[in-house]
Amino acid sequence: MESISAAGRTVVPAREARAVRLAAGQRVSVVDLEGGQVGDVFAFAAEDVAEHLSAAHTRATTSRLFPVAGEPFVTDRRRPILTLVSDTSPGRHDMLIAACDPARYARLGVTGSHPSCADNLRRALAAMGLSVPFVPQPVNVFMHIPVGEDGRLSWLAAVSRPGDAITFEAAMDCVFVLSSCPQDLVGINGSRPTSLAMDVSAPN
Repeated sequence: MESISAAGRTVVPAREARAVRLAAGQRVSVVDLEGGQVGDVFAFAAEDVAEHLSAAHTRATTSRLFPVAGEPFVTDRRRPILTLVSDTSPGRHDMLIAACDPARYARLGVTGSHPSCADNLRRALAAMGLSVPFVPQPVNVFMHIPVGEDGRLSWLAAVSRPGDAITFEAAMDCVFVLSSCPQDLVGINGSRPTSLAMDVSAPN
């Protein structure tokens, strides 16, 4: 794959997104720098970005709401794209909630523009000369959305701590996108959105 990302840290500023290219076997850690920050993770097959990480197909593969270490995240074509390697956070993550978008903020009473993970994804891909026709369901790392016995969802503040990290290994050459979620109307990011980081390993 062309233009494999160099090893090192990429800071993802609050309310923004960044994309990196990973070779199969390369690892990326999403680090919560200040604690309490949700990150929307997207991944796309390098050879065809129409193939993407699918939360629904992953749940069907693992029979879990979220994989445990050693288990895969799969694409909409049921191919492994990432593997969960390790997680130093309290382990609260979500694969049920869609990426925030302009329509979401409008329904929350926002007039005018507001940053969103959907728009962040499009901009991060455009910076690589890429585009997708729709926004896939993200993997929402550090997002705390417990499911009650009655099936209701609770929107709670992220409980990740400063320096907590979740690490993925690329199972195929892929494009990995991380949005530092700009949600500031529902209290999932605590008092305010903050920055995340991506730590990318050297290619094998």
